Amino acid sequence: ATRKMDEKTPLIIKPTSRTSNARLYLAVFSAVLGNFNFGYALVYPSPVIPQLKNSDNPQLRMDTEQIAWFGSIFTLGAAAGGLGAMLLNDLIGRKLSIMVSAVPSTVGYIVMGGAQATWMLHLGRFLTGIAGGMTAASIPVYISEISHPKVRGALGSCPQITAVFGALSLYALGLVVPWQWLAVVGEIPALLMLLLLCFMPNSPRYLIICGKQEQACKALEFLRGPDSDFMTEFNRIELSISSQVHRQWSDLTTPFYYKPILISIVMRFLQQMTGITPILVYLEPIFHKTDVFLEPKYDAALVGAIRLLSVVIAASLMDKAGRKALLYTSGFLMFLATLTMNMYSHTTPCPSGNVTGTVLPTDLIAQQGEAAFNTITLIPLISTMVFIFGYALGWGPITWLLMSEILPLGARGVASGLCVGVSWLTAFVLSHVFIHVVETYGLFVPFLFFSVVCVVNIIFTAVCVPETRNRSLEEIENYFRTGRSFTIIDT
Repeated sequence: ATRKMDEKTPLIIKPTSRTSNARLYLAVFSAVLGNFNFGYALVYPSPVIPQLKNSDNPQLRMDTEQIAWFGSIFTLGAAAGGLGAMLLNDLIGRKLSIMVSAVPSTVGYIVMGGAQATWMLHLGRFLTGIAGGMTAASIPVYISEISHPKVRGALGSCPQITAVFGALSLYALGLVVPWQWLAVVGEIPALLMLLLLCFMPNSPRYLIICGKQEQACKALEFLRGPDSDFMTEFNRIELSISSQVHRQWSDLTTPFYYKPILISIVMRFLQQMTGITPILVYLEPIFHKTDVFLEPKYDAALVGAIRLLSVVIAASLMDKAGRKALLYTSGFLMFLATLTMNMYSHTTPCPSGNVTGTVLPTDLIAQQGEAAFNTITLIPLISTMVFIFGYALGWGPITWLLMSEILPLGARGVASGLCVGVSWLTAFVLSHVFIHVVETYGLFVPFLFFSVVCVVNIIFTAVCVPETRNRSLEEIENYFRTGRSFTIIDT
């Protein structure tokens, strides 16, 4: 009887759920082209300043104050773009906010490419800065909301990786391409991003907030694949959002809101206080000042390559070593690098040329001869490489990722724009003051300040930053809601 029952009982094979990441990766690639453009635009002055300093056109020739504005006005535009994205993220959605950034970016490059006066260069830099601020506020949020926990750490590093690759591309092209054509090339990634994003879905979480459940379900199916258990994820997201609707300004006084917002703002502030923006923007002029044995433009390209390598390593370790471990390592490496640079610039005589890019006369270079190959001249290059490696290992990508992970969904659009605004206002002040401080006191003063900030970063990581590795966005929100646990208890 048992045999007959076994023969007659049909064999039911339960289909397995299989998530496909191919379309998710395509959506992320489409978005992070904006970060490529951001990285390219940020360091645009590095190879351009030496050319403009010695330009044959008196309308384009820059003095120290004009160069300070040329290097820093990008960050002022980025602050404006971040604050604009604060409104656009919730008004038109994350994807459309990213697409809108292509407009000021393209116009800015056109203005710089055809510039006939310094004000046109400053205007172009400001417009590309607006685009950079919009992408910095929107792309990390978009990626975190379309990703699932298993790959969110790695994909969360993609904005930083592509920004670094954009900067490296600028350094490499700067070796052979005149500055006007560098602006023309900068238009390509923004236009390609605009085209590809037309075929990508919006954030499922944003669509659910807008009451577009059917579109959100289709977006999740597109991102996870038709064979995945996307409905379970859809129901979980919908349940999380339903508990957060109709928030009032008074809710910002609760730990669930103010703690992650404060952590995100302080992290973006401290990220800029390490000096990363002025160092990247004035990389070639800094090398002119430190008497490195290679030509500054080659040193800058070499540092850019190291930066790209480090963010790739960080992406591979993000979901293995954890966020906090990488932040500790990053802070320590930056501290060693800035302290070494401080001691070198304080004790070693530097060239008489100024930091704005004055090239040493040929006879002076000839006089230095053997000194150019003195091993002591490797210190500024190695220190800068270690600093860039350390930053790109942790405080570069993780601050972007953590911002998108820990901000509460109900305030994510506004809070991310606020974080980016604070970040770039800080960068503007540092970038503008940096040139004048170096001209007046030397390189050792700002690098001493940066080393102190790195110590503060390490302490802040230990006291305030939660570990979010392998946690869903709903679990992270539960941590701040309960103040003690990532675990969500079903009731």
